[in-house]
Amino acid sequence: IKTIFFSSCVGSTRELLATPQFLTKEQECFGSFLDFPDVPVRFQIQRGKTDPTSYKSLGDCFRTIFQREGLLGFYKGILPPILAETPKRAVKFFTFEQYRKLLGYASLPPGLAFAVAGLGSGLTEAIVVNPFEVVKVTLQANRNSFTEQPSSFVQAQQIIKTDGLGLHGLNKGLTATLGRHGVFNMVYFGFYFNVKNILPVNKDPNLEFLRKFGIGLVSGTIASIINIPFDVAKSRIQGPQPVPGEIKYRTCLKTMATVYKEEGFLALYKGLIPKIMRLGPGGAVMLLVYEYVYAWLQDTVDPK
Repeated sequence: IKTIFFSSCVGSTRELLATPQFLTKEQECFGSFLDFPDVPVRFQIQRGKTDPTSYKSLGDCFRTIFQREGLLGFYKGILPPILAETPKRAVKFFTFEQYRKLLGYASLPPGLAFAVAGLGSGLTEAIVVNPFEVVKVTLQANRNSFTEQPSSFVQAQQIIKTDGLGLHGLNKGLTATLGRHGVFNMVYFGFYFNVKNILPVNKDPNLEFLRKFGIGLVSGTIASIINIPFDVAKSRIQGPQPVPGEIKYRTCLKTMATVYKEEGFLALYKGLIPKIMRLGPGGAVMLLVYEYVYAWLQDTVDPK
């Protein structure tokens, strides 16, 4: 219970601090969608090069959102990720530990076991968070001001009523979410624990903290670089389609192939900078919290 409560508090704070970067990152994930002015498209930096309404840069994205919608415009769709933080963090770290223990019976090399356990935790985590992601993306695709958009609960009800709970409704884009979280956690946990075990431990607590923070920062950054094509695919699938009534982006791999064919290789990496801004330091903080709180709980709850 202590672990879940602490993960909830840390995760919620992280979401509040990271949402502006995340919103602009998501806005970079889209292709050209605005063929008429009233289409509610939020994710504009990741749109196609030929789209006249797309943002020119990260700075232009921040500036335009602030001018049109004010400060609260950066926090659209913040409630779903906050609500998802408790199960998300609990699932991420709890399942990682359980998968790692199970893999101990498979006689896998320790380095490989970390990566496979991370993959398993990411796939499990994706199943839990995907409905929240669908609601969040739908809210962020709404170009109305913060006070004019529907609440998260109303939006979820509308999605369920219109499209149901399946892969066309509240679980739309599940394959892309599985790829995004699975690949990220595989690299994230695998790199961190393998490198941490290789680099010598510092006796100075401050230097040891910096060592772990640095490894966590690099882990989050590398994982973000590797998994962002899945992120782009997820945003395209879950967000508004280019032509109303026609579904262009359906499955994860097909969406990535379409983006590559129509927009080039670099289009699969749109939104990388704000993603790294969020998940580089954010990933380091989460791993440090996990390690130090886990050790504290071991000493407090189950002292030897």
